[in-house]
Amino acid sequence: MGWVPVHKADNVPVWKNIVYAFKILFKCSKTYMIWHIIDLCVYILFINFFQSVLFLRVLLGILEGNGDFKYYVKTLVLFLASGLIYEFISTFSDYKCLVGEKKIFKALNNRIFEKAAKVDISCYEDPVFYDKYQRATEILTGGYFSAYSYAVANIIGSIIAFISVIGIVASVDAVFLLFLLPIFIILPLEILKSRAVYNRDCAMTPNNRIKAYTQRTVFLKDFSKDIRTSNIFHVIISRFNRAIQSNIEIIRKYGLRLFLMGMTRSFFSEFVPIAGTYAFAGYRFLYTDTLSVSGFSVMLSSINSIRNVTATVANNFGELSAVSLYFQNLREFFEYESVVVSGEKEPAEFESLEFKHVYFRYPSAKKDSLQDINLKINKGETAAVVGINGAGKTTFVKLLLRFYDVTDGEILYNGTNIKEYNTEKLRLKFATVFQDYKTFALSVNENVMCKNCTEDDKRKAETALKQSGAYEKIASLENGADTVLTKEFDENGAGLSGGEAQKTAVARMFASHFDVAILDEPSSALDPIAEYKMYENLILATKDKTVIYISHRLSSAVLSDRIFVLENGTVIESGSHFDLMQSGGKYAEMFALQASSYKKEVPADA
Repeated sequence: MGWVPVHKADNVPVWKNIVYAFKILFKCSKTYMIWHIIDLCVYILFINFFQSVLFLRVLLGILEGNGDFKYYVKTLVLFLASGLIYEFISTFSDYKCLVGEKKIFKALNNRIFEKAAKVDISCYEDPVFYDKYQRATEILTGGYFSAYSYAVANIIGSIIAFISVIGIVASVDAVFLLFLLPIFIILPLEILKSRAVYNRDCAMTPNNRIKAYTQRTVFLKDFSKDIRTSNIFHVIISRFNRAIQSNIEIIRKYGLRLFLMGMTRSFFSEFVPIAGTYAFAGYRFLYTDTLSVSGFSVMLSSINSIRNVTATVANNFGELSAVSLYFQNLREFFEYESVVVSGEKEPAEFESLEFKHVYFRYPSAKKDSLQDINLKINKGETAAVVGINGAGKTTFVKLLLRFYDVTDGEILYNGTNIKEYNTEKLRLKFATVFQDYKTFALSVNENVMCKNCTEDDKRKAETALKQSGAYEKIASLENGADTVLTKEFDENGAGLSGGEAQKTAVARMFASHFDVAILDEPSSALDPIAEYKMYENLILATKDKTVIYISHRLSSAVLSDRIFVLENGTVIESGSHFDLMQSGGKYAEMFALQASSYKKEVPADA
């Protein structure tokens, strides 16, 4: 199951998502929803029933002679006591809700991050994934889980208040209830409005991603030099402006529809109930003499309270409907099933790796990236997969690590298809240095060891840094290997050059336990001398290990037992360096060209 297309609101199961939202929030915090409901129920009952209707009725009744001062004092004390109880419950529930909100934020964030870390790599090359992922995170960043809880609590509290006040109105004259019937028209209207808002927001999501990308790019150090030395800034800004303009057009598209819905809602929820109630109550009071002053006042107050709580129910039901549409994205995100499915076998110590008639085509691509790849690498061998950029070398690594599965053919680890192995444990058999290596805003030690470091871990990191050639630079930093890379979170942090950063990435390999080392362009940022030293250390560190070099620079190929030359996604030559040079084919041509370029770099008086 891959990513499904973005849903229009008409196709989203609202009630299913409302129930799903309740379950997931309850799982994250079992008390958050309860305290929200208690808080708003007490508030709505106090404001719309005790304060606006019940106390007013008692007070006006006393003025009309239906009670004495002692009764009034008792009523007043009861009212004040209920107010104190309300304040206590409100303050305490606010505290409990705040604590629950933090728990939910933490639990949901962790679940989203864990899911994002496990989805197929192909998802990161699919714009639909980013839209889904962004909408899933909006549950937190947009405060939708708080809005959901608030809406549920408001609806429950308003329904309780509605039932309470209805009894007061019916006791005066049930005819007044007829003027409230138009309010119920706004319930379906709010649902339609929430769907329109959701569809509008969905249409704006791709543009919002462009906006976010622009904001991120302009402020990142990685892009600062290019922005200042080229015209690319104006290109980025023009794209940003087009995204803004597109959003404006989307807002205009939905604007008239939402305006008419808002006006219709106001007519049925405000004008009809108030005008009808005031007109009928005035008629009863002035011409029929069947409504007392207290009855008149209580009736108007009651009708207004009912209108408020009914409007609150309608508004929050619409809000609940809208929020549930966002929970649809979260539900689909969590329910996504990877295309690359892990097996159950435990991988044994490495003996051999074989590609048998492997074909691969990227999703939505028109042609294969790899075609009929056949090669075998045995334990203890050093192999090089070489070729010009675009030949399919990095795709070879992605398939080997099961970031993707082959389109056809099979990859065998110790003679068994890699699909049968536990994917996470299989990957641990390989120590990989990627071409697009990354360092993180963590200490050098943590970057190397990939965990919180003990003193023993730090000693291992030091050894690994020495083997990769990065130690001298790292030791010169103020805090040594405890220095945080980048200044994003630490003003005492340090930035590394491309070459030093790559050496630090290579140090991760030296620090890990592995059967097979995979080095994807491991020296792309290094000068020839640093490259030679690194390979010298690699030979020592990987003695009796299996090493696979992926490179378009052939210095690593000379060190290899066997070389596989890729061109246009297929192996066109294989053999040792000596054999391939003797054959005078593509490899010999590439080697001669690179050797001549190295000679040109050597000064004439050297």
